[in-house]
Amino acid sequence: MSANPLEAYQAVEKATLMGRELEAAVLMRAAAMLAEVRQDWDGAERERRLDAALKNNQRVWTLLQAELLAENNPMPAELRQNLLALSAFIDKRTFELMAVPDSAKLDILIAINHNIAGGLRGEG
Repeated sequence: MSANPLEAYQAVEKATLMGRELEAAVLMRAAAMLAEVRQDWDGAERERRLDAALKNNQRVWTLLQAELLAENNPMPAELRQNLLALSAFIDKRTFELMAVPDSAKLDILIAINHNIAGGLRGEG
């Protein structure tokens, strides 16, 4: 660790931004997988691809939930609670789609991933 507080802060900021950018990229990739299934809904491999895309998205959100629940998470409590509520919706919609596939229900999962990724990147 550097003795200079500014250098220490910059190192932490760089690591944090890299983490946020990584989280954004993972969310965008999950959204892309869902969108590919949505776009080729009548394709021969739909069931397998839908299952893979939903499970991938679920893993991403499970990891985000774990981060949100970590005691050392620096995010404001209200924002953490809002994201946890959103993740509960993601879980519910995922299970609905696994039980009864419906291409239109993918849209909200894709949009949420895009919006959260944009927020992580500091967009709008």
